[in-house]
Amino acid sequence: MTTSFAPLTVAIGDLVPHPANVRSNSPETYESENITHLKASIAVLGLLQPLLVQKLDGKYAVLAGGRRHAALKELIADNASKGFTAKTKVDCRLVPDDCDVTTALSLAENITQAPMNAIDEFEAFARMMEVDGQTPETIAKTFGTTVAAVKGRLRYGLIHPEIRAAARAKTITLDTMKAFAEHPSQEVQREVFEALTKEDSYLQAYTVRQALKSRGVQVSDDIGAFVREDYEARGGAIAADLLEEHSVLEDAALVETILLEKLGAAAEEARIKLGFAWADAMVRYDYATMAEYGRVYPGPVEPDETAQKRVDEITAELEKLQLEMEDEGLEDDAYNALYERVDALEDEARDLQEAYSAEDLARAGVIASWSNGQVTLHIGLVRPEDTVKEEGARSSSTNTTGEEAPDAGEITYPASLAEDLKTERAMALGAAMALHPEATLDLTLFKLVSDVLASGMSVTQAIKIDARKEYRSHAKMDEIDETSLEQVAAAHDALDLSWLDDTRAPADQFAAFRALEAGEKAKLVAYATASTTQSCFARDRQRDSLMHDFEIEIMPDIRAHWTPNAALFNRFKKAWLLKILGEELGLAQEAVTLASSSKKEIVAFCDKLFAEPFATLTDAQRAAVAAWCPPMMQTAGVACDETAPTAETAEPDSDVAQAA
Repeated sequence: MTTSFAPLTVAIGDLVPHPANVRSNSPETYESENITHLKASIAVLGLLQPLLVQKLDGKYAVLAGGRRHAALKELIADNASKGFTAKTKVDCRLVPDDCDVTTALSLAENITQAPMNAIDEFEAFARMMEVDGQTPETIAKTFGTTVAAVKGRLRYGLIHPEIRAAARAKTITLDTMKAFAEHPSQEVQREVFEALTKEDSYLQAYTVRQALKSRGVQVSDDIGAFVREDYEARGGAIAADLLEEHSVLEDAALVETILLEKLGAAAEEARIKLGFAWADAMVRYDYATMAEYGRVYPGPVEPDETAQKRVDEITAELEKLQLEMEDEGLEDDAYNALYERVDALEDEARDLQEAYSAEDLARAGVIASWSNGQVTLHIGLVRPEDTVKEEGARSSSTNTTGEEAPDAGEITYPASLAEDLKTERAMALGAAMALHPEATLDLTLFKLVSDVLASGMSVTQAIKIDARKEYRSHAKMDEIDETSLEQVAAAHDALDLSWLDDTRAPADQFAAFRALEAGEKAKLVAYATASTTQSCFARDRQRDSLMHDFEIEIMPDIRAHWTPNAALFNRFKKAWLLKILGEELGLAQEAVTLASSSKKEIVAFCDKLFAEPFATLTDAQRAAVAAWCPPMMQTAGVACDETAPTAETAEPDSDVAQAA
């Protein structure tokens, strides 16, 4: 028995069903809706896999390929299909008369059902647009597929021939080849391909995409859409794609220039509105660089008569809106609209009752950056040099000692010598402090604790350890879970604050502080440190290993200090809530049941579930509810690196290719 069958061409009119074809007894297989897309594919691309036939009573019986045979007969009957008649010949393979039919069918599965090569399909779609003048819409209709699927294939069919050839030869993967479609210019694709393959190293799709980013910005990219009008007005070059959304603004430098101008304008507008001293812009907010900057925040102010009148109006409207939101029959869209209105009013009321000090406005500014497809304003930043000036200003007055000006006959030291003597004295003091560690430890702890717990200015400027309560902004502070607030309040109530008597001089306070038991000092320091810790998600193990390990030690389970509540769930989309219930908590049946409920009902269900897990829960479900929190809040989590490559997903072979 041979492993292949002889090729031949047979007129469609000479083809008949083979009695051994198992599908011949399943007429639903050949119903029009089951072969429509197959018929369309054959009409455009021809018969991609030959039929397996056997000579039978002067005809050629189709042993494998009955659906393709049915599609061919429909094409003959369809007057609109040109080029298909009973005399049209198609490719077949002949099974000898003495061949075992079972063996033939087994072999047919291997030699006639192979799907169409993906690159062939991409190129065929591209030819249909370039040569036949078709559109993605007409191609989609022809093949019975979606416009989006056609657009995806069209892009890959227009990649530079050398790159497609490399994919055919499997020197690069199909995913890597697809990455070159990020830029419509075949010349740019070729240049990048040659540059990346010089060292004969393994080429990844991620590397290709990163290299192409420097060669322009797609018009459909959020930045491209943001600057395009100005870019075109300045005559910037555009690499046009067959599909508009894949065209590229080629002058990356001009794109960045325009983006920075628009960001700068947004920052300046905010500066003028708020009254800050300066404005600046950067494409991406560099958190490492900006760590050196300080920040100022607005403080409470007494609103004037006009502002107070508006605050009263807002308060009245908020009360009315809260009542409306309690309506059980309220639709999701209406509820969300009310919620957004409440947010806006609360923001307005806060702005009327808070303001920056004149001193802060004189040194702080605004930086605008591009984030998540929009302009983001970073308000109240203080440049490092301005922060230094502020600290220096405290000791730079004309009379630093408070004593009267010296007489003309007294010795006066030159300024340079005075500064040097200050340095020498500080060095001597440092040596003395190092030789008296217990007293120095007490002094350091006293300053840290009193700076946090006492009202007013720091107890001393001599020690440049500056502890301040961390400003923690929150859109709805009065709606957060109170567990942590109650725990902190209890810790505060347990503190021994007898030493913190405003009527005493700092030296007397310090003496009383030193007399405290070690355990009481530890409580004070713990409370002060907790109050100064910055707000953030889980620490990055590499960037802050100390706090990463420390947080895991003291807070292995955030749920011991925090519980999700209705306020949180209200800010989730309905689909998110159902996903959390079904996939993360194992409550699949409940998620299905609640899918037809309003978001308000789902929020209420979740609130009750987390407040007190239901008795009907399984042990696994109960454990999931007890442990759940948003992933970024988990103590052991690590922040995502936006620059890391994402896994490439291979595009599956199309239904059209498999069927033809």
